[in-house]
Amino acid sequence: MTDKTMTAEEVVGRLRSGMTLGIGGWGSRRKPMALVRALLRSEITDLTVVSCGGPDVGLLAAAGRIRRLVAPFATLDSIPLEPHFRAARESGALRLTELDEAMFLWGLHAAANRLPFLPVRAGLGSDVMTVNPELRTVRSPYPDEDGAYEEFVAVPALRMDAALVHLNRADRLGNAQYLGPDPYFDDLFCEAADTAYVSCEKIVDGFGDAVPQTLLVGRHSVTGVVETPNGAHFTSCVPDHPRDEPFQRLYATTAWPEFAARFLAGKSEDDYQQAVRAWHEEQQ
Repeated sequence: MTDKTMTAEEVVGRLRSGMTLGIGGWGSRRKPMALVRALLRSEITDLTVVSCGGPDVGLLAAAGRIRRLVAPFATLDSIPLEPHFRAARESGALRLTELDEAMFLWGLHAAANRLPFLPVRAGLGSDVMTVNPELRTVRSPYPDEDGAYEEFVAVPALRMDAALVHLNRADRLGNAQYLGPDPYFDDLFCEAADTAYVSCEKIVDGFGDAVPQTLLVGRHSVTGVVETPNGAHFTSCVPDHPRDEPFQRLYATTAWPEFAARFLAGKSEDDYQQAVRAWHEEQQ
């Protein structure tokens, strides 16, 4: 059994410019933000990012690190549209492949199962096909009960070079557990990527009598594990911590250079966490 524990810097050291990078979580919920911040401290750029977008996308877009985004949305949940993503998109700073959520899900399933595509009804009759002219349809080889051969969208596999996800608990072997209400697509991100890195609130020696369904990610799909307490900040990671709504509002309303200079100019995740604590103390 291999001990897969790493630091965030060691994870980023295995990434390269030009990669296709998957980022787990959903909107402003359980995002691997400590790993994203470590990525921002590197020189890595020209990324294709696959994500149910939140502030992970916003930070990387504002910093000019994304060449192309594949996503069903980019939101902060309590703030409907991620503002730094919107600014990057409106300025033409990144290309966007926008997929229906069901199409996104089946693209991950296709990649996880090493299939070139999977058929899905979602997207037919919508502007998804118009704004993504590279998408193709496929006709079923089997007739339905009326003898017709149904047409589907052929959703291409969302294959990735690397994936970053954040869960509540993990062991040193790469097994990881979520404790909140939703698994999101984190297991599929890990299985659809050539390498996958799990950050977690706490590394544990075992999961005891855990409900099997909470043991979302298996070690077979994990390359490295990073313990990052509060590492999803400012997104939520329930039950460990809620979303930091005051800080999220600050992020959404502060000009990027000012925000980056105050909170992202440090050399480590500890510097970021200290800057956040100092800001909260100022608000009291």
